[in-house]
Amino acid sequence: MSRHAVTSVPIHPLLAARHSTRAFQSDASISDAQLAAMLEAARWAPSAGNSQPSRFIVGRHGGEVFEKIVAALNPGNQGWAKHASVLVVGVRVVSNERGPLRTSAYDLGQSMAHLTVQALAEGLTVRQMGGFKPELIMSEFSLPDNTEPVAVAAIGFAGNPADLPDDLRGPDDSPRVRHGLDELVLDSD
Repeated sequence: MSRHAVTSVPIHPLLAARHSTRAFQSDASISDAQLAAMLEAARWAPSAGNSQPSRFIVGRHGGEVFEKIVAALNPGNQGWAKHASVLVVGVRVVSNERGPLRTSAYDLGQSMAHLTVQALAEGLTVRQMGGFKPELIMSEFSLPDNTEPVAVAAIGFAGNPADLPDDLRGPDDSPRVRHGLDELVLDSD
């Protein structure tokens, strides 16, 4: 089954090809250059007032940081995410010396989106998740009180969905669907 999005109007091929798989090639490695490019893309994402409130915890498969991140995932995510080449925790700075950073979650989202598009350009796939224990990430990595772990991204080379257990295979084998633009656009001229 093609995972290419069927869009109502043409969009960039990288964006149309993006999908969130749970199937990763567990024996594949991401190069240092690929990882650096993804993080550089995230670094150059826009942010309110150039506050740059995005921070990242990066774990490579087999490393101590990776294992700590896996341990903080909800059990349903641990089974498949442990096969990714890299796990990245997106952390937002919620306040700085000037006060609360109201849009830092939005800014972190943009950073993660930039990272995702760069990953696609590198021939990789990304699945982001919110199913993890933020308090465990906070304590395991001694994060300061003015930060908040928001999401974890599993990154690697796409594997075969047929290799997934039955309870995880469904979403990877189902057609991709989205709400129509008429449902998303609340008002326009």
